[in-house]
Amino acid sequence: MPAAGFAAPASSGVEFEAKITPIVIISCIMAATGGLMFGYDVGVSGGVTSMDPFLLKFFPVVHRKKNLPGENSNYCKYDNQGLQLFTSSLYLAGLTATFFASYTTRTLGRRPTMLIAGIFFIAGVVLNAAAQDLAMLIIGRILLGCGVGFANQAVPVFLSEIAPTRIRGGLNILFQLNVTIGILFANLVNYGTAKIKGGWGWRLSLGLAGIPALLLTIGALIVSETPNSLVERGRLDEGRAVLKRIRGTDNVEAEFAELVEASEAAKAVQHPFRNLLSRKNRAPLVIAIALQIFQQLTGINAIMFYAPVLFDTLGFGSDASLYSTVITGAVNVVSTVVSIYSVDKLGRRLLLLEAGVQMFMAQIVITVLLGTNLSGETGELSKSVGIVVVVMVCTFISAFAWSWGPLGWLIPSETFPLETRSAGQSITVCVNLLFTFAIAQAFLSMLCHMKYGIFAFFSGWVLIMSLFVFFLLPETKNISIEEMPYRVWGSHWFWKRFMEEEDIQKGYSAANANGFIDNTKL
Repeated sequence: MPAAGFAAPASSGVEFEAKITPIVIISCIMAATGGLMFGYDVGVSGGVTSMDPFLLKFFPVVHRKKNLPGENSNYCKYDNQGLQLFTSSLYLAGLTATFFASYTTRTLGRRPTMLIAGIFFIAGVVLNAAAQDLAMLIIGRILLGCGVGFANQAVPVFLSEIAPTRIRGGLNILFQLNVTIGILFANLVNYGTAKIKGGWGWRLSLGLAGIPALLLTIGALIVSETPNSLVERGRLDEGRAVLKRIRGTDNVEAEFAELVEASEAAKAVQHPFRNLLSRKNRAPLVIAIALQIFQQLTGINAIMFYAPVLFDTLGFGSDASLYSTVITGAVNVVSTVVSIYSVDKLGRRLLLLEAGVQMFMAQIVITVLLGTNLSGETGELSKSVGIVVVVMVCTFISAFAWSWGPLGWLIPSETFPLETRSAGQSITVCVNLLFTFAIAQAFLSMLCHMKYGIFAFFSGWVLIMSLFVFFLLPETKNISIEEMPYRVWGSHWFWKRFMEEEDIQKGYSAANANGFIDNTKL
């Protein structure tokens, strides 16, 4: 059934004809299953590491500490570098793999890179589910990390390039939505497998990751390659044909000409990573790096990785901690859906700023509650206080899920020009995984030493990153990727100083011709 059409603005002031075609929707959904795999990995590790049979087999020291009351404080039950390495090794491997993924994304295409990610995921799942010792377990996590590196490199770029401009934000957030669904799925699985008698439930939890891994692999086999990638590799006729198919119209010559022009400019760049350091790319590079650092310093992954462990540490008990994790996972999914409907209407900046206030207040309340009710070495939270803590955690997660979660990936993927897009996405993923690794490796130790003050630590960073957004992040909604360097950076009060004068004038002319207003100056 043909979809309703709309016009996306072009850099020349005319409008590109485009329809929301079924092939676009299907391709984006299939590609976004990479997020499902990523989310399942994030969610499953925390639940598995709170299961006694898993701890007894691989981390007997932690198992003893957990089950001997009074041996350690509430905040130090799970403080173990080996246990943290189980979680963080995935992200260290992903950090390394993303550089190879940058090469395959650029030379082989977005689609083959997603296929490679699926193969890595499947191999890692098999090793983890069948693990007999810690070495086998860690190798499996490393293979999963390689899959994360390739998927996080290719999927956001694929989604940004295949989606029409007016709905690019919403379709791109399908990746983040699948991340949240994967986390919720993992939480539900852990809740069920923790009750399996015989001590093998953790194997089922790790093995069911094969479902999203298989979906990603199949999806990579059936989706279309992006027109940008085909043009970039000199396959012009195929690129034009795919562009007609995904736009649902034969009237694509204006958009195709812009793609060819951008591709020719990209081919002139011999060293894309070195080109990232040029003045004209300063703005997208700094913003991409800052968004990834700030995204992790919100504390979200500390909560998502170790939610069952965290709730158990705070006195909820094993069953109650897993149940609370399911609730927060559901909130995560629903809030990400909110982002899909609002990001292209309200814009990126408004969502980020509102969420900053909400996350800051939630973490301050959690700090006060834990500081006044669970500051000692032993004890548990009362039922009423525990409920408030869960509500505040959900308040925090909901704000992150409709802002920093999806937009941390969306904004970098839509701001780099074609000639540096693969390299830029590689740097984005690398920085994200580096700080994800650091938080995953350090959180349990930080919790042990900082106790409830760790939430105040993260709230301070939320305040800093909100100020960064207010002063330095321009609005990017409804602007085609090819015009981003001119209409966004050339008209921003700070970033325009890094653009050439002729680019600034071109940016102002395009903005005025299309009725755009620089929101950062309001």
